[in-house]
Amino acid sequence: MSISRDDARRIVLAAQGFGRSRPAQPASRQLRGLVDRLHLFQIDSVNVLTRAHYLPAFSRLGSYDRALLEDEAWGPRRQRRLFEYWAHEASLLPLDLHPLLRWRMAQAEHGEIGYQALRRFATERRAEADAVLERITAEGPLTAADFENGSSRSGWWEWSHVKHALEWLFWSGRITTATRRGSFARVYDLTERVLPPAVMALPTPSDAAAQRALIERSARALGVATASDLRDYFRLKPAEGDHAIADLAEEGVLVPVRVAGWSQKAWRHRDAAAPRRVRGAALLAPFDPLIWERARTERLFGFRYRIEIYVPQDRRRHGYYVLPFLLDEVLVARVDLKADRQAEALRAHRITLEPGAPPDTLERLRIELDRMAAWLGLEAVRVGAVVQSD
Repeated sequence: MSISRDDARRIVLAAQGFGRSRPAQPASRQLRGLVDRLHLFQIDSVNVLTRAHYLPAFSRLGSYDRALLEDEAWGPRRQRRLFEYWAHEASLLPLDLHPLLRWRMAQAEHGEIGYQALRRFATERRAEADAVLERITAEGPLTAADFENGSSRSGWWEWSHVKHALEWLFWSGRITTATRRGSFARVYDLTERVLPPAVMALPTPSDAAAQRALIERSARALGVATASDLRDYFRLKPAEGDHAIADLAEEGVLVPVRVAGWSQKAWRHRDAAAPRRVRGAALLAPFDPLIWERARTERLFGFRYRIEIYVPQDRRRHGYYVLPFLLDEVLVARVDLKADRQAEALRAHRITLEPGAPPDTLERLRIELDRMAAWLGLEAVRVGAVVQSD
């Protein structure tokens, strides 16, 4: 079966939850439905606008109450419906994915995954990790700073040995995030004291069965995808994902398709909707699942996107924290955004219009900027330069 790139894009947008009317007052039901559709929200430390895990729901549902997501992620145990773990990077995940990721936890436990400093805690530094675990067991929820007499090293990469031990315990599933504190610091506790007992009691599937289930969820979330795309959603290696793709194809769950202009074979989930058109507008976080895989974004939209946070200022092309603007079925602009909380303003430092952006792009973008400012509790939108892309 062959489909056009336009058709593929519509299938993907529908699978990702775009093209639907936004509820007037998004509630828990709509948020949970979106979690069931996307399966995860990626977490990132950058807070120049708002933290990344809040943004995908805003892009699809509109001005929802962020406290709804916080309660489901870090609220009382009986209310929890999400947990933190490494899926597509650090992520918030629905609880039913916990059994499907226990094989990865077991790999970490045996020192088979993770960077080298982490793997040592599975072997020669195991006693240190055990000591950290014993303290959490005895004292209850703790941050990394609590192990360092109230002070922790500054900087995202300057982690202490205790932080490495905590991270290994987290990867191995022994501890998880009980809540977040202060500047979004993890507060760790024993997993069995954080997650509901019913989740901990769920049976652990075989590695192959779990990986098959993850690939099937990837396919549902992506609509149309290459094998690489399917594996990337939950960061599976070829040996972990390809057998699942083959099994699902044999069962007819994945249907082979050729997308015009794509060099690789693609797969379509058999239940993926194929709308005749998709309408709507949305600002997309850099870590939104629609665009987080940059090569896929280019294949789908003809849109080359790179985040420039770590690029020196004088070498940035589009800005520091740039959100693509989705208008109907096309990415038509890039907006360098910052929430200036002191001035109570949402600042669009620079808007870059893509070639062929329709005449109403700025008008419809302004509606989304006003919506975002109100959602973030900001009083005004301040627009800087508007330029045309080369």
